[in-house]
Amino acid sequence: MILLLGATGYVGRAFARELRRREYAFIPLARRAFDYGQMGLLLPYVRKIKPEFVINAAEYSGKPNVDACEEERMVTFQANTLLPQTVARVCLATNTPWGHVSSGCIYSGARVFVDGRIRTVKDLNQPELRRLLDLHPERFFGFTEFDEPNASFRNLPCSFCGGTKVLAEEALQDYAGCYVWRPRLPFGDDDEPCNLLSKLQRYRKVYDHVTSLSHVDDFVKACLDLWECRAPFGTYNMTNPGVVTTRQVVEMIQRFIEPTRPFDYWADDEEFYAEGARAPRSSCILDVSKLLSTGVKIRPVEQALAAALRAWRSAPLPRPEVENFPGARPVPATWGN
Repeated sequence: MILLLGATGYVGRAFARELRRREYAFIPLARRAFDYGQMGLLLPYVRKIKPEFVINAAEYSGKPNVDACEEERMVTFQANTLLPQTVARVCLATNTPWGHVSSGCIYSGARVFVDGRIRTVKDLNQPELRRLLDLHPERFFGFTEFDEPNASFRNLPCSFCGGTKVLAEEALQDYAGCYVWRPRLPFGDDDEPCNLLSKLQRYRKVYDHVTSLSHVDDFVKACLDLWECRAPFGTYNMTNPGVVTTRQVVEMIQRFIEPTRPFDYWADDEEFYAEGARAPRSSCILDVSKLLSTGVKIRPVEQALAAALRAWRSAPLPRPEVENFPGARPVPATWGN
């Protein structure tokens, strides 16, 4: 039996769908029904039900977007930094393997072969780099799991959300028996607020940047495949192989869905941050060689995007039922889903 935390969030619901498809017995928990952020509640519960695996899909990445985390800093810190450490201590005390959903937003840029050497470039929106990417994409290399995050509180600029994700990863390095899974800008087939494809269709203007992406269903399948094949514990970049620009994604939306609205773009970073955003946005490429070396398969990003847009559904799937823990105190549904 598997325990799923954050079961009503975007990624949590994807995990629930895949667990049902694989016919796993699992308990989906939402924080509004059971405050799993409290060690005193979570530890006895895990001891009681004895799960074979725990999935922490709970987080706070802001609503409607990451800019909200700049205002809700305590909520963000509790969800993204403190909660993973609570889960880690519980799983250590009960000898339970587990997986934690982190984020690829802890990086900015890519490693690029220029001037006869590979160097790290944080700003991929420089015109000369965009031209180089169009002509020689083979010169761009993603960050690996061995690269130190370069969008953190120690390596500014970073969003507050991204900074809290880095702090969690640093804390989890001391715990064995844990997978740290890094998705990047998740998207899928269903039109809903957390889906990148939905966001792009609703933004007043689109911010064009270079990035890796994760199809949410491909992501959760790969996470479970890692556990099922007993791949070594540790950190894994979990994006669909390849790199795209948001302008390319919009062009695919126009081709497959044919929306009636026109798409406008921010002229440059200066205009975007002056009028459209507060938190620094992560534009980065992640390397998934470590994931692929385990034998786990995941579709190329353009194939995954095309599949999602062909299967586009305007209505979201129903949310899973939530386990009610006897005696648990309901809490406001501000984070953790």
